[in-house]
Amino acid sequence: MHTFAVARAVHGIEPLVATEIRRSGAGVVRGMRHREVWFETPGTAGLPALRTADDVLLAAAVVDGIGRERSALRRLARAARELDPGLLPAPGAAGLEVSASFVGRRNYTRYDVEDAVGAELARPARVAYHSRRDGARPPGGATAWRVTIEGERAVIAVRPAPRPLHRRAYKTASVRGTLHPPLAAAMGELAELAGPAGARTVLDPCCGAGTTLIEARALAPGARFLGFDHAPDALAAARANAGGGGGGGAFTWALADGGRVPVRDGAADRVLVNPPWGRQVPPLGLLAGGLGPLWREVRRVLADDGLAVALVHDDRPPRGLAVERAVRVSLSGRHPLIAVLRKE
Repeated sequence: MHTFAVARAVHGIEPLVATEIRRSGAGVVRGMRHREVWFETPGTAGLPALRTADDVLLAAAVVDGIGRERSALRRLARAARELDPGLLPAPGAAGLEVSASFVGRRNYTRYDVEDAVGAELARPARVAYHSRRDGARPPGGATAWRVTIEGERAVIAVRPAPRPLHRRAYKTASVRGTLHPPLAAAMGELAELAGPAGARTVLDPCCGAGTTLIEARALAPGARFLGFDHAPDALAAARANAGGGGGGGAFTWALADGGRVPVRDGAADRVLVNPPWGRQVPPLGLLAGGLGPLWREVRRVLADDGLAVALVHDDRPPRGLAVERAVRVSLSGRHPLIAVLRKE
């Protein structure tokens, strides 16, 4: 038996999620929407743990004719009533919660959608529905449902796993400005880390809590990883997370300024970097006056045939580096580029 699953993703990297689904053999991609990749997969158990996806959900219903008017809420409620009872939580469970989102302007709110669907899902299951309308957080163990609407089509889906994929088990420590793990995984995909011609040494001059390098290790487990940061607390977080990620001796973490990286010229065949934006993390040290010293160091430490992948907020290519590919993403209300760079 085959079923449809929905992989949720940061907007902009949907094609990378589709590529991971195909490469991993997780299923057959059937379509993409805003922040979603739909794919057909065998069975309903063991949905794939895709690293570039925020979450993977089981599609319970596809509902057409969901317009802007409030009558759409009745249509969604009816679809929820008609779902397969086998998908609902068992009586006595910790209840269920619903998270909704839509593209475009509507005459209803996300909370209206959540309550319309949640009440109907909870009734036949005889469990509590935990509304988010008043800012309440659902209790642990509640079954998570999601409703997404784009155009006039809605998808009602359920998460079989106990938590979303983006909540990595290894990430026990964090710092301000830490990178979203699926986005870090997407940077690793764009860096072409895997395969016989892949990475041997991967360097991050602004490593923060280590997310970028830890995600990179999943693609290149035999590589060497060098992480540098200006802040001791960031390095402490990176060491803690790398231990939880099973990295062992694959990682070297050291205190250094992003404008003066303590490695020889051409030492890294891959550089991954999320520079300080100045929004959550201010540039410090040699970067306080601008990111020019960082880009000079990236070019210096990068091997002649290497690749650098950077999250950049200026569409102009860094000096001395040519943009081979660029993927625009939506992140924290901004629209930076993931840029794949080579030496000019």
